[in-house]
Amino acid sequence: MNKAFESVTSFVTDITSLLQGLVVLGIVVGILFDDYFGVIAGLGDLMSKFGDAGFAGLLALMLIVFWYNKK
Repeated sequence: MNKAFESVTSFVTDITSLLQGLVVLGIVVGILFDDYFGVIAGLGDLMSKFGDAGFAGLLALMLIVFWYNKK
């Protein structure tokens, strides 16, 4: 059972790393080619949603960052 959890955790970690790389690539392509895929606009919309929520949004963003840095 423990080996199954380790396998799933490894798979999720690999997928997360792949998605992080794709987001960074999307940002670089957006900067070089005038945001062709809309990645920068999507990140701006996401950040504005956190900002519109006021203190609760800031707290949620802080929790996400702390949770991500914990690993």
